[in-house]
Amino acid sequence: MNIKQSILVRVRVAFLCVLIFAICVGAKIGHIQIVEGEKWAKMSEEINFDYKKVKATRGNIYSDNGSLLATSLPFYKVAIDPTLAKEEIFKQGVDSLSWFLSRYYKDRSAKEYKEMLKDARATGKQYVTINRKQINYQTKKEMMSWPIFRDGRYKGGVIFEKMDVRYRPFSNLSRRTVGFVNEDGKGAGLEYSFDEALGGQDGEALFQKIAGGTWKPVFDANNIKAIDGMDIQTTIDINLQDVAETSLHHAMQAHNADEGTVVVMEVKTGHIKAISNLTADGRGGFQEEFNHAVGGSIEPGSTFKLVTMMALLEETNIELTDTINTGNGEYKFYNRLVRDHDEGGYGKITIKRAFELSSNIAMAKLMDKHFGTKPSKFLEYVDKLKLSTPLGLQITGESYPKITRPKDKNWSGITLPWMAYGYGFEISPLHTLTLYNAVANDGKMIKPVFVTSVSEADRIKQEYETEKIDSKICSSKTLKQLQLLLEGVVDNGTAKNLKNSYYRIAGKTGTAQILKDGRYEKRYVTSFVGFFPAHAPKYSAIVLVKNPRGIYQYGNSVAGPVFKDIADNIYARDINLHTAMEKAKMPEPGVFPTIRAGKQDELTMIANELGVSNHTATEEEWTKTSKNGNAIVWKKNAIVKDHVPDVTGMTFRDAIFLLEKTGLRVSFEGKGRVSGQSISPGTKISKGARIYLRLS
Repeated sequence: MNIKQSILVRVRVAFLCVLIFAICVGAKIGHIQIVEGEKWAKMSEEINFDYKKVKATRGNIYSDNGSLLATSLPFYKVAIDPTLAKEEIFKQGVDSLSWFLSRYYKDRSAKEYKEMLKDARATGKQYVTINRKQINYQTKKEMMSWPIFRDGRYKGGVIFEKMDVRYRPFSNLSRRTVGFVNEDGKGAGLEYSFDEALGGQDGEALFQKIAGGTWKPVFDANNIKAIDGMDIQTTIDINLQDVAETSLHHAMQAHNADEGTVVVMEVKTGHIKAISNLTADGRGGFQEEFNHAVGGSIEPGSTFKLVTMMALLEETNIELTDTINTGNGEYKFYNRLVRDHDEGGYGKITIKRAFELSSNIAMAKLMDKHFGTKPSKFLEYVDKLKLSTPLGLQITGESYPKITRPKDKNWSGITLPWMAYGYGFEISPLHTLTLYNAVANDGKMIKPVFVTSVSEADRIKQEYETEKIDSKICSSKTLKQLQLLLEGVVDNGTAKNLKNSYYRIAGKTGTAQILKDGRYEKRYVTSFVGFFPAHAPKYSAIVLVKNPRGIYQYGNSVAGPVFKDIADNIYARDINLHTAMEKAKMPEPGVFPTIRAGKQDELTMIANELGVSNHTATEEEWTKTSKNGNAIVWKKNAIVKDHVPDVTGMTFRDAIFLLEKTGLRVSFEGKGRVSGQSISPGTKISKGARIYLRLS
C-alpha cells in the first residue's frame, strides 16, 4: 500500500469513527434511533475521497519590450455549501443574496434562487453550483461582500473554484506564432513548443465526492502544491507586428487573395521581429489558421535565382558584364518551353541585366551550360545553404524541404533548368529569408530566433544566443556581386517601383505558378524578399501573397508594396537609420571654404585667382587640403590601382571621373561636393561594383 492509499484509508476510518460516535451518543440520549444509524452507515459507504490534479498557473509570454503577449488570468466558478451557514445568518441573508444572484446572472428570479438555496439546505446538499458562468477576479471581490458570501468559505459556505484562462492582451495579433495548447496536450506555436517551461508542475489535493457526483476540495497536510510555470521572452516587436499584419491584411483584401505571409528579421541577431500568416475565411475576413512561414512548403520561384547566381559566380569564370541571348522570350528545353515575362523577350543582354529583369531563359541556359553534366555540384550549394534540411527552429511544426535529386524517379532533363528559376522543389519561406539575411549579413548565415530567454520571476533560467549556421556562405567577391545584383533589381529591374530617395532597398521579386494535382494553374504565389538599408542592412523581410485576383498578379505589384510599407514604417520609427544633418559650415576668415580635394593644378589656379595663400607638400596629381593659419596646404591623396579612392571633399565631376576610371559604377544623392561614399577608401574593387555618393 502506497502513502496516498494509506492516507485515504485513514481519512475514511476517521470519518466512520465520527459517525459511529454520533450514532452511539444519539442512541444513548434517545434522539437518534438505530434505523437512522443504519442510514448514516450506508451514506458513509457512498462517500468517497481521492487525490486529484491541481493545475499550475501557466507562465507568461512577453514581447521584446516586456509587453504581454499571453498570460493566465484567474476566473472562478461559484458554488455554495448551504449547510454551513448558521441558521440566523442564513435566514437574514438569503433574500438579499438571492436578489444579488438574480441581478447578476439573469437566469433565475430572486424567488427561484431563494427556493433553490433553501431546498438545498433542507436536504443537506453540501455542494450547489450557483451558475456555470465563470467570473473574473473583480467580480469575485464584489461577490464576497454579498450577504452569506461575506462570511467566507467555512461560515458562509461560498466556494470560489479557481481556474486559469489563457488571455492574449493583443487579441489575435501574432496568434499562430504565440500559439495554444489544448486539453489533450496538442497545440501549436510557442505555447506548445515551450509547454514544459510554461506549464510548470501540477500539484495534487484531496477531494471529497459528495451527493450528485460532485467533488469538493478537502484540506489535507499531504496536498502537493502546484509549481507555477516560467515566463518566456520573445523577439516580437509588438508595434512592428501590428504594422506587418495590417499591411498584409490590406494587401490581401485589395487583391482578394487566399493566403499571405510576412516575416521581418533583424539582420545581425536573427531575431524575428514580426511574423504574420493570414488565410481567407470565405466570409471576406482573414484569420491566422496555419503558420505558413514555418510549416509551409512552396516552390520559391524567381527568389531562388539568387542561389543559381551564387553557384555560377563561385564555380565558373562568368562576369556580370558578360552577355547572354534570351531570344524572343521562349526557349525549348527538350519537350518543354521556358518563357520570360515580357512578350517578345529581352534579346541579348548582360547577365546582370538578366537578373534584374528576372529572365527565366537566361538562368535556365546558364544552369544547363555550366551544371547540366554535373547537377550534383549545384545541389552541393543547395545543401551548403541549408535549403535541403529543416533549420531546427525553436518553434515546432517546421516543414521538411522537398529537393529533387538525380537518383529520384522524377528527375529528367528539364529538372535542373527549371530549378534554376525556382520550380520543381519546395522550401519554406523562412529558408528563403534566412538565405537573403545571410547575404545582408556579410555572408554569415544565422538561425532565426523566436525566444531569447526563459525566466522564473526575475531570474533567467536559460538564454538563447544567436546561433551561427555558416560563417561564410560564399567568397567575399561573390557576396559583393550578389549584393550588387539585388540592389539592381530595385534600382533598374522588376522592383523599381519600390525605389525611394530616403533609403535603399535590395531584394528580389518572385512569381510562381501554383501546382495542383501535377499541373500548373494560372494562379500565382507572389513574393518579395530583401533587406534594407542596402548599404548597412539592419532588417531583412519576406512577403508572400497566394492567389491574388485581379489585374495585379506579380511580386512587384502585390508582395513588393507590402515590403515597402513595412520598411517605410521601420525607417520612420528608427532614428538610427536616418543620416544626421550636418552642422552648417561657417567659413573661417581668410580661408576659401570649398577648396577641400581635387586635382592640384586646378585647385592651385582657383586659390591664386581668389588671392588665397597656398603651398604644396606633395607632387601628386590628386590632393586633399589642410589649413595652416590663413593658408592652404596641398597634401597627398594617393590613387592606388584596383582600390577605391578617397573622393570626399571633391566636386561630383572629379569624383565620378576618378571612380569610373577605376571601373566602379556611380550613383549619388544630393548636390554639392562629396560628403560621403558607400565603399571605404582603400577597399579592393570588385569589377562592376556600384558605389553610392552623398553630396552636400
